[in-house]
Amino acid sequence: MAKLMNLQEWATETYTHPPSLSTLRRWVREGRIYPSPELHGKEYKLTPDSVYVDPRKKMMKRKPAHIAPPKKGSLMEKLKHVEQAETLRR
Repeated sequence: MAKLMNLQEWATETYTHPPSLSTLRRWVREGRIYPSPELHGKEYKLTPDSVYVDPRKKMMKRKPAHIAPPKKGSLMEKLKHVEQAETLRR
């Protein structure tokens, strides 16, 4: 198990100009650090390999899987499936 460090130690290792402690605490509350730090007493502890994650980045969202209509089945089943797929694509 890796040794845990506090927010300021992690920030000095990760950034050349580390953010303030209040900013780091806000990032923890908003879930912007992954894996999320644990609160030990009055201090947050995290692993050295933790990273900052920007939730506004589009690349972080999962893309829905493309749903192809079934090749077999009745006409009614095919139509239902296409209608469901169209509502997901919008």
